[in-house]
Amino acid sequence: MERKKASDFPQELLDLLDSYVHGVIGRREFFAGAQKFAVGGVTAAALFEMLRPNYALANQVPEDDKRIKTEKVTVASPQGNGKIDCYLVRPADARGKLPGILVVHENRGLNPYIKDVARRLATNGYMALAPDGLTSVGGYSGDDDNGAKLFQQVDGAKMREDFYAAAMYLKNRPDCTGKIGAVGFCFGGGIVNQLAVRMGSDLAAAVPFYGAQPSAADVAKIKAPINAQYGELDTRISGGWPAFDAALTQAGVPHEGHIYKGANHGFHNDTTPRYDEAAAKEAWQHTLDWFNKYVKA
Repeated sequence: MERKKASDFPQELLDLLDSYVHGVIGRREFFAGAQKFAVGGVTAAALFEMLRPNYALANQVPEDDKRIKTEKVTVASPQGNGKIDCYLVRPADARGKLPGILVVHENRGLNPYIKDVARRLATNGYMALAPDGLTSVGGYSGDDDNGAKLFQQVDGAKMREDFYAAAMYLKNRPDCTGKIGAVGFCFGGGIVNQLAVRMGSDLAAAVPFYGAQPSAADVAKIKAPINAQYGELDTRISGGWPAFDAALTQAGVPHEGHIYKGANHGFHNDTTPRYDEAAAKEAWQHTLDWFNKYVKA
């Protein structure tokens, strides 16, 4: 199946999708707004299907790749929802302790794309842990729209506790070096920023992809070096970078910010048309370089 690109769609339609994905408008409003782009026999429903994730594309590192081993672990989260299920991936030939990376999903739950990101990290020598914030409502069901509905049902404060519990579990595993980083996307990018605030020096490095930024007062608590990734067209989020940049400078935190020209929100997710191959590859290289410098070293 040929991969659709962002340039195949009007930007206004992509912005409409962004509003739908982030719960600003409902499905009905999306269809109503998409109607004006439904031309030449293409319906609004057909446009919606074209813009949905195709998870067959999220397989850069297959589940049965001989370089890795995967398992499901359940982490206790007494301050959160009681427990959180996680996907743990390690290099198959690991000897001794490994540096850890927490991988935090978008506002849909632990979908195949996020699992693939965890596997990619394992092929680069990390123990990657990807928690499912939807555990308390049955976990990611295989459908993103359903995931979005379930996401609204989970207490946000308790879910944040679940991610913190998962991070500390990873850090304290006997087969971990005790040095961990965190990477997250969209909602997960915001969670990574919040973890950086909360964990102080317990977090060795953070790479938030298009994540909401913390307040200047909270930035003062950050100790982890931050490497933030943004899409130029995603002004809702990228607009917050200058203030975040200034606050990180004020706090003396090593940091970089990258804003990719012509890229949309979600540009790293290779299962949707918003994927921007050049931006995604560059951002991933920054991610690996950052973790190699601050987590693996």
